[in-house]
Amino acid sequence: MQRSISHQNSLTPLLYAALFVIYTALSGIYLFLPPLFALLYLLFSKALKQEDVVLLFLVSACLLFFEAQNSYMLFSTIIYFALIHKYVIPKIKQNFNCDVCINLSIVILVYVGFFLFCSLLSNIFMLPMPSINYYVLYYMAIEFFILSLI
Repeated sequence: MQRSISHQNSLTPLLYAALFVIYTALSGIYLFLPPLFALLYLLFSKALKQEDVVLLFLVSACLLFFEAQNSYMLFSTIIYFALIHKYVIPKIKQNFNCDVCINLSIVILVYVGFFLFCSLLSNIFMLPMPSINYYVLYYMAIEFFILSLI
C-alpha cells in the first residue's frame, strides 16, 4: 500500500498505529490481552536507531494513548523509554551475548522498571502510589514469547 511512485514510503506504520489503538482499547476491557508494552519499546528503540521521525511520532502517539488508557502521567513512558534506551540497554547488550537473555531483560525492564519509575514519580510529586497486580507476570510471559518470535 503506497502513495505514489515518487513517494515510496509505505503507509503501513499508520495502519499499525490505528490497529494498536483499537487493540489497546480492547486490552483495557479484556484483561487476558497483554498491552504489548515491550513491543512498543522495541519499536521506539528501532525508530531512535534508524532516526525515523514518522515511526517515532507514531510510536509516541501510541504510548500517549497507552498512558491515557491506564491513567499514567503524561510523557512518562516516553521519558522512561528514552532513559533506558540511552543508558541501560547498551550496558545489557554489552554484558550479555544471547538474544534470549537480552529479550528477557528488556521485558523485565519495561514492566518492572516502569512500575518503579512511576513509583519514583509518585513520590516526587506526592501522588498516590501505583499498584501492581499478578496479571503483569502473565503479560511479561506473553510478551517474552512474542519478542522471542521476532
